[in-house]
Amino acid sequence: MKPTEPRSGTLLTRREMVALTAGAAIAPSLIQAKENTLTPKAFVYTEVAISIPFEQAPWPELNEVIKKQPGFLNKTWLHGHGTGSVGGLYAFDSRENAIDFVTGYFPTEPRAFGVAHNTRVFDAEVVQAASEDLGSVHYGGIPEDSPGAFVYTELQLYQPFDEFDWSTRNAELKQTPGLQSKTWLSGVSTQTLGGLDAFDTMDAALDYAINQFPAIAANAGAAFYTRVFDATTTADASRQMNSPFYL
Repeated sequence: MKPTEPRSGTLLTRREMVALTAGAAIAPSLIQAKENTLTPKAFVYTEVAISIPFEQAPWPELNEVIKKQPGFLNKTWLHGHGTGSVGGLYAFDSRENAIDFVTGYFPTEPRAFGVAHNTRVFDAEVVQAASEDLGSVHYGGIPEDSPGAFVYTELQLYQPFDEFDWSTRNAELKQTPGLQSKTWLSGVSTQTLGGLDAFDTMDAALDYAINQFPAIAANAGAAFYTRVFDATTTADASRQMNSPFYL
């Protein structure tokens, strides 16, 4: 007899009641996770050259506008550790809509602040298998805990992702202290190689960005770009944008 099946004609034991209750609680969570992690076709990374406490950013108003952009699926807000910069990682349903976003709508945001910005568009299809292997929440991975920090990385090299030995690199990454998940990023047109990594604590994220990743870049013979973001200050804003990190 399965422990979650009540015995016919008898009262449920305490253990059976707990099992049935747990099953009922888990099912809606799995359904919600599936509904909020539509498989993306493209990612957009943004960072605005501004330094402000995140609570002073007009994110409630911006969220409502961004949700109306064609093809938008979800956004994870990013707030720079030590810099106070504001940006995000967005998921879109097509590469065309992602490009329209960075060339049409997004420049109006930093223009309102009178500051510069940078954007990147990434192919979300070619990296799916590699990202799933590292529990990426953008492809259905279910986070056990909310992240404490994010690390954005990008190597200045031309590396077609379908020619990249990601399985070997993933095996190494799985040994990284504090790493919760990784979404690989492959630059549209540029073929740059990078990712958005979620860490359980800020200390673990800083150790990876400052001490570990530079050695990886040196081994590849490439210059690199890294950013560390506080994942705690942006949690509420990201939840409102269906960020899969905070389901």
